[in-house]
Amino acid sequence: EVQLVESGGGFAQAGKSLRLSCTTSGFTFDEFTIGWFRQVPGKEREAIACISNNDDYSTYYANSVKDRFTISSDNAKNMVHLQMNSLKPEDTAVYYCAADRITAGPNLPFAWEYVYWGQGIQVTVSS
Repeated sequence: EVQLVESGGGFAQAGKSLRLSCTTSGFTFDEFTIGWFRQVPGKEREAIACISNNDDYSTYYANSVKDRFTISSDNAKNMVHLQMNSLKPEDTAVYYCAADRITAGPNLPFAWEYVYWGQGIQVTVSS
């Protein structure tokens, strides 16, 4: 059974860092693109990063997080991480990881293109 489980969320002060992890199981890791999303109540789910494990492991980022967040894969552990540096209050959201066989890039895939999702974790950044 496919599972994706996020961890590493919580509270942080502006300017500090958090690292989110997505632990996956139940599918062949190198056949899927893995994405990170975030959502604030009342707004659309926003794609912020993805990595093309099913292609050349290229990474893609939304402008809102580019140069601050870094997505990476640990193939041996079937995990994907999102290192979040220089956090801002506007980064506050529920963060999700997702997986699909779609080809990523050059633009971030939309949320509706992913079929497998984690449950989401809260990240709260205070000023």
